[in-house]
Amino acid sequence: MRLLLVEDHAELAEWVSKALSQGGYAVDVMTRGDHAAHALLTQPYDLVVLDLSLPGMDGLEVLRGMRAREATAHIPVLVLTARDRTEDKVAGLNLGADDYLTKPFELTELEARIKALLRRAGNLLPTVRIGALAFDTNSRLVSVADKPLSLTPRELAVLEVLISRQGRPVARETLFEKVFSFDEEARPEAIEIYVHRLRKKLEGTGAVVTTLRGLGYLIDEAPDA
Repeated sequence: MRLLLVEDHAELAEWVSKALSQGGYAVDVMTRGDHAAHALLTQPYDLVVLDLSLPGMDGLEVLRGMRAREATAHIPVLVLTARDRTEDKVAGLNLGADDYLTKPFELTELEARIKALLRRAGNLLPTVRIGALAFDTNSRLVSVADKPLSLTPRELAVLEVLISRQGRPVARETLFEKVFSFDEEARPEAIEIYVHRLRKKLEGTGAVVTTLRGLGYLIDEAPDA
């Protein structure tokens, strides 16, 4: 899943971005509101973590612009800010924020709220099962026959995107955009490497990743599972 983190405090942005990246998310960081607004016009995001006190454009204006455009109106927004007055929270929620977390905060709470918003946006069940494979959408833990399956953060990211669209093909370019942030030096062809590794780890689970020529990749239950 690809996230946009809009935070003008460089050290905080780096800390949060690093933690989320280690959790398997692709994270783009913007330190200005106007830059974030532009990125939202050109990049596909699954969720935005948005500070309010930003240079260039206030976070509430970024949020207002998102909700006014059809292409971005559906993207979940978690406001992360030091503004803790009730009127600030009400303003953010009334403009369409999906959640509101004030600073200082615990990273575990931020991660839990992000998972909840992504799960809600994807209409996913708490646990998605494909054959013997189980993906817990709350913890983002993967198991096979109740035994943990070890995946790298990138493999987990690929699996999560495929599971969110189970039974439907995901284009290679779309998968690339969801898994890599825009400042990473990689090409869409790199997705093939992670899909290959994921296939190897899913062997015998009853879940299979199929390549559909011209359409992309699809995960579903194996016919003989």
